[in-house]
Amino acid sequence: MKSFMNENFLLSNQTAELLYHNYAKNMPIIDYHCHLNPREIAKNRRFENITRVWLEGDHYKWRLMRANGIDEEYITGDAEDREKFFMWAKTLEKCIGNPLYHWSHLELQRYFGYNGILSEKTAPEVWELCNERLDNPDMCARELIKKSNVHLICTTDDPIDSLKWHEEISQDNSFDVMVLPTWRPDRAFTIDSPAFCDYLLSLGEVTHLKISSFQTLCLALKRRMGFFQEHGCCISDHSFSHIPWKPCSEEDAEAIFSKVLDERPVSFEERMQFETALLTFLGKQYHKLGWAMQLHYGVKRNNNQRQFKRLGPDTGFDSIGYSAPLNELADFLNELSLTNELPKTILYSLNPNDNAILDTIIGCFQDDSAIGKIQHGSAWWFNDHYDGMRDHLSSLAANGVLSNFIGMLTDSRSFLSYTRHEYFRRILCELIGEWVEEGKYPNDREMLSKIVTDICYNNAVKYFRFSVCGGELCHTGMYELYQSELWG
Repeated sequence: MKSFMNENFLLSNQTAELLYHNYAKNMPIIDYHCHLNPREIAKNRRFENITRVWLEGDHYKWRLMRANGIDEEYITGDAEDREKFFMWAKTLEKCIGNPLYHWSHLELQRYFGYNGILSEKTAPEVWELCNERLDNPDMCARELIKKSNVHLICTTDDPIDSLKWHEEISQDNSFDVMVLPTWRPDRAFTIDSPAFCDYLLSLGEVTHLKISSFQTLCLALKRRMGFFQEHGCCISDHSFSHIPWKPCSEEDAEAIFSKVLDERPVSFEERMQFETALLTFLGKQYHKLGWAMQLHYGVKRNNNQRQFKRLGPDTGFDSIGYSAPLNELADFLNELSLTNELPKTILYSLNPNDNAILDTIIGCFQDDSAIGKIQHGSAWWFNDHYDGMRDHLSSLAANGVLSNFIGMLTDSRSFLSYTRHEYFRRILCELIGEWVEEGKYPNDREMLSKIVTDICYNNAVKYFRFSVCGGELCHTGMYELYQSELWG
């Protein structure tokens, strides 16, 4: 019997052990999609105790605590931090088979030097040990990033954001990890939201425009894209229940926008038309800028309306949605491809039933403009567990070119979540090791090491056009080519 989470955790054969320890383990991290707060990086936040760094904002853990019958007072309520931690420990010991059991213990090992088992019984000693460790200077936000061997982070930012914290970070020579913004214009699509018109006012203020038409909305977003590009942005991100595809003319888009400004109701079909028109416009701009477009979909949000009204979004009440209508996704990609304006695109479906379909769709739109131009993004959210990662990697390998995959991301608000990269890398090496040991791929160390190191790091650097400048990563942008069009 293997000991719990030893150095060969998840590595079931000799080839896997060799690939992980010799190649994957020490590769740097490119975290190209996360939800870290750039202010906390700029201010180099320190954490008062383990609850603040571990449970604050972590709806993954909150869901498990609710499933264990824990009162909300100890989850998002006003209970003492110590009590919240003890309730998490009481819950965790029951979570056999859940990835949070592994992630939590990896974090305790890597950041706090604790190799025991967290449970209700051991909670007091772990509480004291972790809090004592957090008092050390090397446990602030920036040092946690650096000791995780992170080279670059892309946060998630609204078009109206001033990016002041990104500016502050970039001007601080004492911190050598690049932190770039990611363009996330979800609120520009929410025409059925009571807050939409207020958002237009805010967008108008930062772009010096009166947004009175669909055309001026597009111009405002275009100006903000130029601003984001100037700050190093090279990735966009969108979240949908499914990818919209209901083509409409410019005249129809203007008519729908006018209805919204007049506070008249719009139909579901009109909303789809608006979203299609706006996403198509943005996709073409991304192509012009050389940005990658991330499309996240397949989630059903805010299912528990009573709790949503009480606690707000992103608090643990979302679920996997039905398998999305992927014909529409293919038609959307085709629309951009027809005029050779399809940007590099990363597709993430929350529904694992979509894996094979996605892998066949991306194969229809690859070309010589980029290696692996269309990507099937890493197993996301409810799928970033052992089986979900293996299923995703196996499907991608069976239907495409796994060696060109751009690898793992954290999709997290936690500064301790970089152990997810370790978890992924162990699973990757185990799966490849199995294929080699079963005679399904040659036992060629040179080829195997390149596949592993490329997926862990190199492919992402090339895909997003990051380069080494003076020994540090930077992004080779296209802002100068775009800037002249913004203020005409």
